[in-house]
Amino acid sequence: MVPLRGRSEELGKLLEALRAAGTGRASLAVVSGEPGIGKSALLAAAVEQAERQGFLVASAVAHQTDNISPLASLAPALRAGSEPLIDTEQFLELANLNTQPLWLAERLADLIGRRLAGVRALIVLDDAQWSDPLTAFVLRVAVDRLPTAQVLWLLATRPTSGGVTDQLVEAVNVPVHSIPLAPLSADAIQDLAADRLHRAVDPSLAVQLAGVQGIPFLAEQLIAGLYLSDNDLSAGLVEGVRRRTKELSETSRELVRTAAVFGSEFRLEDVAVLMAVPVARLAAPLEEAIQAGLLADGGSLLRFRHELLRSAALADVPPSAQRALHGAIANQLMSAGRGAAAAAPHVLAVAQPGDTAAVETLREAARDLLATMSTTAAEVIQQAFDLTREGDPLRAEVGMEVVSVLLAAYQYDRARAFAEDLRRGATADVRATLLLHLAPFRRLDADELTAPGAAAHLAERLAGHRALAGADAPASATDPIAHGLLQVAEAERAWGEGRFGDARALYAAARRAPVGLGSLPATLVEVGELYCRAETDELPAALARVRELMTAGDSWAAPQLAVLHARLEYASGNLQEAEDAAHAGLRWMDQLHDRTLAPAADQVLALVALLRGHLSQARKLAGSDPTISALLAIADGDTHAVDRLATTPYDFPERIAVLLQGNALRELEQVQPSAASRGALAVVAAGDDVEKLAAALELLRSADRPLLLAQAEERYGRAALEAGDRANGVPALEHALDSLAALGATAPAGRIQAILQAAGVRRRRWAAVPPRAQEGWESLTPMERRVALLVADGHTNRSAADELVVSASTVGTHLRAVFGKLGVNSRVQLTRLVLERFAPPPNA
Repeated sequence: MVPLRGRSEELGKLLEALRAAGTGRASLAVVSGEPGIGKSALLAAAVEQAERQGFLVASAVAHQTDNISPLASLAPALRAGSEPLIDTEQFLELANLNTQPLWLAERLADLIGRRLAGVRALIVLDDAQWSDPLTAFVLRVAVDRLPTAQVLWLLATRPTSGGVTDQLVEAVNVPVHSIPLAPLSADAIQDLAADRLHRAVDPSLAVQLAGVQGIPFLAEQLIAGLYLSDNDLSAGLVEGVRRRTKELSETSRELVRTAAVFGSEFRLEDVAVLMAVPVARLAAPLEEAIQAGLLADGGSLLRFRHELLRSAALADVPPSAQRALHGAIANQLMSAGRGAAAAAPHVLAVAQPGDTAAVETLREAARDLLATMSTTAAEVIQQAFDLTREGDPLRAEVGMEVVSVLLAAYQYDRARAFAEDLRRGATADVRATLLLHLAPFRRLDADELTAPGAAAHLAERLAGHRALAGADAPASATDPIAHGLLQVAEAERAWGEGRFGDARALYAAARRAPVGLGSLPATLVEVGELYCRAETDELPAALARVRELMTAGDSWAAPQLAVLHARLEYASGNLQEAEDAAHAGLRWMDQLHDRTLAPAADQVLALVALLRGHLSQARKLAGSDPTISALLAIADGDTHAVDRLATTPYDFPERIAVLLQGNALRELEQVQPSAASRGALAVVAAGDDVEKLAAALELLRSADRPLLLAQAEERYGRAALEAGDRANGVPALEHALDSLAALGATAPAGRIQAILQAAGVRRRRWAAVPPRAQEGWESLTPMERRVALLVADGHTNRSAADELVVSASTVGTHLRAVFGKLGVNSRVQLTRLVLERFAPPPNA
């Protein structure tokens, strides 16, 4: 390999990142610089070093035409080599997910993670500024998902503010190595020239090399005769290419000029059609262009060796000829069945405002791209709109399509702003239609959802959305889509009142409504139904369905699905799965730039942390949630906080278990009957009556809620022990202990284990309940926490003793223990520590 000149510092940074990757510290390196500055050469040197060190190397180059094909930029890296990152069967599986970008990205990250297990790897993408949107999205997900993999992600890009690499750098949570490339020194340019010539540089050439201004690509082209040293860099390249092409045959020159209009890559058969020359007759002219250093043969596609060479060749094609060729290329691609998307760039190159044929081609291209490349489709349909004239009847029609496509690309803010501009001066029906495109995203207020004078069916649908936004609902609707919206609105009201059976039936009916303008996404309606099914004795079936939807449903609904998944896993006692689902939901919210449901995910995470005894973590996640705050207070020893659990809202995860803990008899009586609610109500109503508690347990055994059952078993076991019935009390407590320990609920398991040990129960092996921490807040007993909180609140030992109904000396004993465990030696220090710990979160 030719030596890399003048880049030892930059290569050193990449090699250091490679060494770190070998120890499991994944990172992202971004090499940036202007065209011709040597990015590809630096990447090639890094690849050579990585291969020598035994790294698995996967590399690809993005091209300008990639944005019409999903994953076009990254796919070659995934499939390259004898041991590819993704095998054929897996790649075909991924193709089925092209319409669901989030599921595809998640699946791909999972596959790459498995492939890289125990393997050191370098994954390279050159010219990343041209990455297709799906590749850009997949990179954001995959890099973030694999922080401990032995991998270095290496991208090269032109400096483009807000481009693909900038978005990637902002999104990932791994170390980022930014490596900008400056022009080479004069000595490095001389050394590079000597390497290419295999001899020393003579003085005349040295003078010419000074004119390339440190750009290695131009130095190489100067040596190859494709650049003439000039104060104007671009003019020097154009003149050099012009001089070299004069040595070619006329057919070869025509081939190069035609290809330059096609783009950086092209098919020989397409050029042959435009030149009206048989493909066979272009073999020799093509070889001339390749030997001249202008083109490279990639098999099915031909490419210019560098985009700068294409630009130089294109400068020799008069503008009028370029326009004619673009038009002919567009017609050729369409007639050859390549589709409107492939023709779109050439259509845009020649289209003028008012060109209805161009508008229709671009609309067709946007429709073709929408399913798999919604971001590109959004840009294409916007360009179609820009070609329509003011007053043209087609303008409103295309404008509404712009809004629809932007929403499909999940660009809500942009769609809303465009719709607001379009509504000015529009007819009532157009205004209503635009609102009905936006309304299913549930971000418009009720008073915004009006369009006086609109057609009856449109008005009814808007009324349905106003009901969903909280306004009074009309008594009925004749339009079937509007009727479905009213059913969802009524379902949400029933859910909010705890009437889960009624809500479930309404959601199910709404899902049978026809789909059309203004319809809610089917997945989101089903999410509501599944919540209610889980509350009406169908938890296992609901959980199975949401797991299925996590890969088969609408990936834009991923946050809602993830929160539902987390709640149902938690209700089923699957704490690790619940935690994983909640974290996945938060990650997807960040990727979709919508954190509306973050508090719901944090609720589940806080509840899991409480069950594991991780109070500090639960406190950080609790925010201002009153129920979790009450549960934390109970864990800290505040027995009065139990009363606050009765106010737990209807939509709180596993509300029935919380009401049971709070002995909220009246609230449990109002819960719609289910095995869980009937059993919990019976437990609370039984009090300390052992026989009634035993009967209540039988009700709960069919509820498929192991955490709730263990909570009731603990009550029964304690009551039985207090009644002297060890024969029933001990087995009940042991069963609850074993269940909780198996689920990872170490906090309640530890409490039950302490009860059994205090009762003199001896077992060969106790459950693996982690011991209490020896220092810090977690090391305090519940009574010590209460003393600490009271003292920080200004209580004396005497007043704290009165509050706790103990002696002042007992308070003093607990306070000394608190000082020792927290490492403080005064009430002032203790107060400061408590205030810092329990300060409300910002903006709470």
